[in-house]
Order: sequence, then C-alpha cells, then structure tokens
Amino acid sequence: MYNFQRPSTLKDVNQLESQNISYGQRVADSLAAILGSWRFIITQSIILVSWLILNIISWVQHWDPYPFILMNLFLSLQAAYAAPIIIMSQNRQIAHDRLEAHNDFLVNQKAEEEICLLIHKVEAQATEIQKIYDLLIAQGK
Repeated sequence: MYNFQRPSTLKDVNQLESQNISYGQRVADSLAAILGSWRFIITQSIILVSWLILNIISWVQHWDPYPFILMNLFLSLQAAYAAPIIIMSQNRQIAHDRLEAHNDFLVNQKAEEEICLLIHKVEAQATEIQKIYDLLIAQGK
C-alpha cells in the first residue's frame, strides 16, 4: 500500500526577504524605483529645459550662464549619489533572484521525487495487473 508522506512546506521567498530587509535597503529600493520611472525622467527633463530657457532668455541676471556649470554640478552630484543607490538596489534584487532560483530548484527536486514515486507506483500496479491477467488466462484454459 502507498504510504503518503506530507511534503515539507516550502517558504515564500518574498515573505522571507521582506522580514530580513533593512531600512537602508528599503530606502535604496524606493529611490531606485523613483529614479527609474518615466515620471522622474520627464520631470527632470522639464526642469533642465526650464533651467536652460530661463538662463538663456533672462534679461536681468543670468544665475548660471552658458556653459551652465552650476547645472552640471547639480547633475554630477545627482549621478554620484544615484548610481550607488541604484547598484545597492540591484544587488539586493540579485540576492532575491538567487533565493527564488534556489526555491525553484527545491520545488523541481520535490516534483522529481514525486514523479519517480508515481512511476514506481504505476509500475507496481502494472505488475499486479499482469499477475491478475496471467491468473485469469491460466484459469480460462
């Protein structure tokens, strides 16, 4: 007879990770989500174009005349801080992907074990059916 064994409970990777994520990682993820959005790109583009237009057509005082050194300074500062934050978020995502891949491996391994068990069970049933068939044939002669 088949002895049913309850499979071990697999863990939800998202739940495990959300329990272990630090405040800094949450901030990095939030900032990376903002910096990587179309809303941010469009807003920044509008600000930069406005900055250029206001400095070019300004009648009284140009606060950042051509070649726009102050604007370049702001953009360099933004890039200097945004790049490491985005990389931190990507590193965390890579770790999350590794956890998911390992979890997928465990699921596949368990599925393979179950399939092998089912194959053995079907083979045993086929053997028993063959025995019954042979008995019926022997009795019919």
